[in-house]
Parts: sequence; C-alpha cells; structure tokens
Amino acid sequence: MSLGMAEDDSRTEIHLPADVDWEMLDKSKFFFLGAALFSGVSGTLYPTVLLKTRQQVGVKDTPCFKMAVSILRHDGFKGFYRGFGTSLMGTIPARSLYMGALEMTKSSVGCATVKMGFSEAKAAAMANAAAGVSAAMAAQMVWTPVDVVSQRLMVQGGKSGGGFKYNGGIDAFRKIIRADGIRGLYRGFGISILTYAPSNAVWWASYSLAHRSIWGRISCHLKKEENLGCGLGCKPDSTAVVAVQAASAAVASGVSALLTMPFDTIKTRLQVLDGEGCNGRGSVGKTIRKLMKEGGLSSCYRGLGPRWVSMSMSATTMITTYEFLKKLSTKNQDSCGSLQ
Repeated sequence: MSLGMAEDDSRTEIHLPADVDWEMLDKSKFFFLGAALFSGVSGTLYPTVLLKTRQQVGVKDTPCFKMAVSILRHDGFKGFYRGFGTSLMGTIPARSLYMGALEMTKSSVGCATVKMGFSEAKAAAMANAAAGVSAAMAAQMVWTPVDVVSQRLMVQGGKSGGGFKYNGGIDAFRKIIRADGIRGLYRGFGISILTYAPSNAVWWASYSLAHRSIWGRISCHLKKEENLGCGLGCKPDSTAVVAVQAASAAVASGVSALLTMPFDTIKTRLQVLDGEGCNGRGSVGKTIRKLMKEGGLSSCYRGLGPRWVSMSMSATTMITTYEFLKKLSTKNQDSCGSLQ
C-alpha cells in the first residue's frame, strides 16, 4: 500500500516513490542492515537519553545543561555512555522484532482497511497506528529488561543513583536477578506497554498525517506558482523527500512526547528508584504520589526537553534511515507492487 501519495487528485500530483511493502523486502538483508544502521543511530543519540533519565529520577529539577557539565566534569565524555553496552546488546533483537511486527501489521491492516472502503489517507493512518502498537509490544519483550539494566547504570554515580553499585551490565543483571528474580528485570513492563504502545500509535499515525499534509501544501504551492493543470505532475528530488520525512517526524515526535511524557517518567522511576531487594513492592500509585509531592503535575514532565530533542532527532534519523534501509533491502523483481 502506498503511504506516500498526496490524497487530493484535484491538486497538482506529486509523484512520490511507492512505499516498499513487506512482501517486497529481502528479509535477511533487511534485518542485518537494520541492526547495523540503528546501532549507529542509538550510539549517536544515547547521551540525550541518559540526560533525560537522570532528570526524571532526580528529586530536584536540574537544568539539562548544568547536568551535562557536571557529568563531563566528574566522569568525562564516557560518563554520557553509562550502560550503553547493555543497551546496544538489546538493540539487535529488539529492533528486529520491532521492524518485523511494524511492516507485517502495516501491510495487512493497510490492505484490510482499503478493502473496507476507507480512503487512502484514513487507511494509512489506521495502518500506521496499528503497526506502531504491535511493534512496541513485540519490542518491549526485549527492551524492558534492557531498560532496567541500562537505566540503573545511567544514574549510577549521580545524586539519585538509587544506592546501588554495579560493575557493568552483566553484574547489574546478576544482582537484579539475585534480588528480585526474573520479575526484577521486567519491573515497569506494564507501564512500558502503556507508554510505548500509545506513543508509537500516536507517532506513526501523526507521521502519516503530517507527511500527507506537507505534500498536500507543496502541491498547492506548485499549482499557484507554476499554474500547473490537473493531470500534470512533478517528481521531487531525494533532498525534498528526505526534508519532508524529517519535518513530518519532528511534528510526530512533538505530539507523541507531549502526550506520553507522564507515563515515561513513571516507568523510569519504577525501573530505577525501587532499588534492589524490594521484592516488587514498588507500585504505580506510590510512584505517582511521590511525584505529586515533589512538584505536582510538572514533576511528571521533567526531562521533557531532552526527551523531545531525543525523540525528534531519533525519529528524524530513524525514518530517513528506515526508508533508505527498505530501498536497500528491496527484492529485485518486477512483480512487487503497491496498492494505490
């Protein structure tokens, strides 16, 4: 199903490349190249994730810049990469689950909604939202344990380090298992689903709508400026395509970050501040009450700046990398097409 065409045929038509469907992909190449590309993206953006996490678990709202200077002064540049090794180890299986679930759901739901009579725009938004939910739920099977370990390593050494000391990811893994069992690694799993499933649904649906809206405005602009008639069109260059993808991703990230930030803060606190040996006694209600005492609703939005920046940068890089990845992984066959 093509998700990249402007909907209104009465406007100047923008001939975008058809969306690459799940059946059109060389799966082995798709997963191998995807793991490599997204590992690089994760490494680039990891410092902003660390800053966001430290702000969320801090009792006081420390400015992001002040926190970054403090980390640099005490730990050097490596301080921005605490827990990165653990996070990277989880990237490959988690991304594989995410990408597989995303593409399969998008393809199947997209075809079903078109057959049900929905317009292409509505079908695309519904397919993207459903794909975001299924992808998030699949990936969290891996990401939750990775988050628990890597986030505790992130805050270690800070003022809100939780009072525990780990000598790397493996040591943290062992101590968490020893103290709380397997459920210790899945602390916050429920709230993670409540955070990432809606977040991904909102992001992918917003991205689809923003993408179409931007191309629609470009169509109107071309029609006014060049006075093109119906049936005529143009093919945008790769720079324009990437620019629209990036702008759409930034808009979608802003909407998603704003709507789901409280869930993310609660999740992070559950995973980090419960410490060791609490036998799962930490609860969502207790965490919310603590946040309310610390600063009311505004305390749930600590780290919103870094999260917004991180999500925007990550999403912009992710979507452009992802589209590039799908092109690299497309099978060489003429029978691959897309539903219009």
